[in-house]
Amino acid sequence: MDQMTELAEQIKLLGDRTRLIMLALLRDREWCVCDFVDLFHISQPGISQHMRKLKSHKIVKEERRGQWVYYSLNVADKPHIQAVLEHLPPTEEILRMLNKPEAGSCSTDTDRCC
Repeated sequence: MDQMTELAEQIKLLGDRTRLIMLALLRDREWCVCDFVDLFHISQPGISQHMRKLKSHKIVKEERRGQWVYYSLNVADKPHIQAVLEHLPPTEEILRMLNKPEAGSCSTDTDRCC
């Protein structure tokens, strides 16, 4: 894929509200798939589809810990995405908008989730 096509595809992925919010949340820390299920009220396969698209363009990376998958940003080499993320509300505001007072229930230092 040439550079312009890849750039266009990456920017197109940001046009989805759910994926954009996911990326905004990933600015501060990694998130478990089960946290996103709870936040967005979307099934685990639905969350996985969003993340698969972001992973396919190397915007996020995943790490498996036991049966759980944790996602983190992978945009150090993507200044165009970094620029968009700089203009999004902070995590606390996003969580308020989603009516979620806390930043997720997964423990990032164990193999347990939720």
